Amino acid sequence: MKELIQAMDYLLDKGIANPYIGIVLGTGLHQLLNYVDIKQVIAYSDIPNFPVSTVEFHKGNLLYGTIGNKSVLIMQGRFHAYEGYSLQQVTFPIRVMKLLGVQKLFLSNAAGGINLKFRKGDLVMIDDHINLLSCNPLIGKNYDELESCFPDMSEPYDAGIKILLIQKAKELSIDLKKAVYAAVPGPNLETKAEYRFLKTIGADIVGMSTVPEVSAAVHMQLPCIAVSVITDECDPDHLKPVNIAEIIEVAAKADTKLSQLFVEVIKVI
Repeated sequence: MKELIQAMDYLLDKGIANPYIGIVLGTGLHQLLNYVDIKQVIAYSDIPNFPVSTVEFHKGNLLYGTIGNKSVLIMQGRFHAYEGYSLQQVTFPIRVMKLLGVQKLFLSNAAGGINLKFRKGDLVMIDDHINLLSCNPLIGKNYDELESCFPDMSEPYDAGIKILLIQKAKELSIDLKKAVYAAVPGPNLETKAEYRFLKTIGADIVGMSTVPEVSAAVHMQLPCIAVSVITDECDPDHLKPVNIAEIIEVAAKADTKLSQLFVEVIKVI
């Protein structure tokens, strides 16, 4: 808890006051910043006890500003288990957000489409998830000041915000699908057999993030939602090699729709 308090105090001293919405921007997703009146940009490396992103396409900044009349705290880049971080480190910023007063959490990511109905560039609201990571961020000493000890995960993604996402997607003529997300350690993409396995156990999409943050949010009773951009199609019978540059390119093309959707929901939430 001491490390969390140190990070919180540093950010309070920098003028980060009462942020209402927390946002985590995933791989290749940054156009939301065009809608933000940015007040502060703080490098992760300057914040006490914060991890530092080692992935080149994750910028590594914490941004504070407003969208409409809502104050927002935005992670421009997240942390992953495949970088060598523990899941406690991965979720450290989410716990700091809660301490600072964040009331709602919006997450985004790039994901592979296992469901053959999904195509590159589709936006998919995560309705549920399967945790296939090797650990859990909730293991260890419980912070009674922040968290209940045994959180219920029957509805990890907030039902009310999901309804707003669907409503605003219709208003914006955005085809927002929904899916079960499987979280895997990475950093490699999956084999044909692994895609078949994931489909068999009920996954529609797959990625290497998000579930730890959601677990921490639910643990702290912080309502959250997550939306994925489908960046590659994972049909094991017609699997083609992909690379990270292609994934980032596809995410960037869908980013405008995702940003518009988040902004319109945040304005009315």
